[in-house]
Amino acid sequence: MTSFPELGSPSSVPWTTTATVWRALLALAVVFVMLGTTGWTAVRSHKAAGDARTVSLSAWLHGSIAGRPLPAPGTAPDAVARFFASLTGSQQARLADDHPFVVGNLNGAPVALRYRANRVALDRARAVEKRRSHASGLSPVGRQEAVRRMHRFESLRADGRRILAFDPTGAGRVAEVIGDLDRAERVSVVVPGVDTNLLTFEKSQRAYSAPVGMARALYAAEREAAPRTRTAVIAWADYTSPAGVGMDAATGKLAAEGALRLRAAVRALPGTSRVSLICHSYGSVVCGVAARAMSPRVTDVAVAGSPGLRAEHVSELRTSARIWAMRDPDDWIQGVPHLEVGGLGHGADPVSQAFGARVLSARGAEGHAGYFEPGTTSLANFAGIGVGAPQTVACADADASCAAGS
Repeated sequence: MTSFPELGSPSSVPWTTTATVWRALLALAVVFVMLGTTGWTAVRSHKAAGDARTVSLSAWLHGSIAGRPLPAPGTAPDAVARFFASLTGSQQARLADDHPFVVGNLNGAPVALRYRANRVALDRARAVEKRRSHASGLSPVGRQEAVRRMHRFESLRADGRRILAFDPTGAGRVAEVIGDLDRAERVSVVVPGVDTNLLTFEKSQRAYSAPVGMARALYAAEREAAPRTRTAVIAWADYTSPAGVGMDAATGKLAAEGALRLRAAVRALPGTSRVSLICHSYGSVVCGVAARAMSPRVTDVAVAGSPGLRAEHVSELRTSARIWAMRDPDDWIQGVPHLEVGGLGHGADPVSQAFGARVLSARGAEGHAGYFEPGTTSLANFAGIGVGAPQTVACADADASCAAGS
């Protein structure tokens, strides 16, 4: 990665170099301020009345079953899997019902059991928001937010939905599976960007700009591309994303935290399926950081509308996975300076020739949020990568051989 001098370093640093650094910092600051004042408003953080997950964790840590202690959160997924395999079906169900906020988020627990636990957790979280919506001490805005969250939880627990992770505290985190994860041969993980939380996880308008719509569109496109391939897609919003385009979005702190969670989620996937990471906007920063120590099951990392992967060249990602990148011509992200200075910014432009990624066509996509719209070349390209058919993708005009050697 390009090395820059520390600001305020000794006078031996040439004045021209220091001036260049200051100009770069100023450019980044101006861009993010402009974006922050042109419609990109931060989502307010929700502080729940009582942290249900913390209470549940405490009970779990002091709990047992059949005289055996329960595995600590953070235990390796394979050890967790062995623990649950040693239990009877009724014992597993009891743990899910008694400790839903733990079991529903426990990497290594059986997928079906996590779905069950999260339905229980959603019921409990809905009841909390229903009470809050009638609380006399809550402001009208607070009551409105409680009602919105209550409706979101009702939607997430609808019949047929498979919620793989759910945490209602703060702005909230959630992950949903589209398809049969246990039987899948290929799994695509959609990693979204800024302003992703429980309330924005799905949208009735501009549905394909939200994680659930992205995942559903990708699953349908994969089924069309390879009907005989067993696929599953995960709408993975199980990390804390930046609220709006501000300093959190300009730095890598949240990406580093999200990368740890993403690596753990991939390691815990059942079976031996191959995995593709499909990463949008700030989600591509998460994927770039995660790639450095990602499971070898990940064969491809595809990014769209990316501000950078916190690298100057694909070789710095130190992964055997193929790295793909796309950007449509009217995506505002191209106006963000692609560099990293003192932790600000995310490195080189992933679609630049110098970066070394395989550059895909994004024909049909419009703006920053249009890459998953049905009928676009961008979505078809994601699907080809997701089903393990990279030779079928359409390359960008400037990189007509992007699929060579696949």
